[in-house]
Amino acid sequence: MDRSDITLDRMRTFVRVAERGNLSAVARELGLGQSTVTRQLAELEAAVGVPLLSRTTRRVTLTDEGRRYYASSVQILRLVEQARDEARGEGGATAGTIRISCTAALGVLHVAHLVFAFQDAHPGIGVDLSLTDERVDLVKEGVDMALRLGPLTDSAAKLKSLGRSRRVLVAAPDYLARRGRPAAPEDLAAHDVVRMSNIAGSDSLAFTGPDGTERRVAVRSRLRLDHGLAAREAIAAGRGIAPAHLWLVDDLVRAGRVEVILADYALPAVPLSMLIVPERAGIARVRLAIDFFTARIGAIPGIEPAR
Repeated sequence: MDRSDITLDRMRTFVRVAERGNLSAVARELGLGQSTVTRQLAELEAAVGVPLLSRTTRRVTLTDEGRRYYASSVQILRLVEQARDEARGEGGATAGTIRISCTAALGVLHVAHLVFAFQDAHPGIGVDLSLTDERVDLVKEGVDMALRLGPLTDSAAKLKSLGRSRRVLVAAPDYLARRGRPAAPEDLAAHDVVRMSNIAGSDSLAFTGPDGTERRVAVRSRLRLDHGLAAREAIAAGRGIAPAHLWLVDDLVRAGRVEVILADYALPAVPLSMLIVPERAGIARVRLAIDFFTARIGAIPGIEPAR
């Protein structure tokens, strides 16, 4: 097969198979039949002249030649996309699709609205917004950028600090009427605390007092949840006291449905970061999204922008 048969479509298919390691998943992602994906890979290997992939019944992995070819293919595809954007001028930056991943509750309550505003400003750009609290492999899932809360260790992505998310201790008025209002962190031992089961160390809370003294108190819980929106409902329903990101409950506080308690004792703020796939960072529409979300993220209640 002639080298001219190394088409961009075949190269893109190869890159996604290399990243996902699964033919059927890539076929679904690209809207192709699995037989088409298999044929494109075979044609690419024939054109290159060496085997690029090793196939088993459960997984597809790269050969040594495939790893080298993958690295070059990623760079080629990025340059092709950048060249297209430059040729189209400003219009090229405002076309195409961006894939964004975000922490679920933050995405539902706030980031989705930022996405709407971004698309209003750039109507030619499509957005695929994926909401999950799982730590996903951005490259494998084809994500361009992700917004994440908490400490991060993903060395494969560029990390951009967006600020810190302030947390407060809250409870519904009817719960406080039934159980009393704690006057100090140690009083929490006599209360029900709504806990997040997917956060390590949630069986205790750290506070910084008005005098700057730090303390940690153990808490007990009859209700543990693994989703922020479920915790929000539990707090409003009077199921207990809970530490919560201000953006999660700000509207409930303003409406009087929940109250901030122990306001003189500060909970540690949580880092908010943007993860960017390095190979996608140079694409014009991705740069537009990075700049847009960086500029607007501070409007979310309780987000203290990075300095």
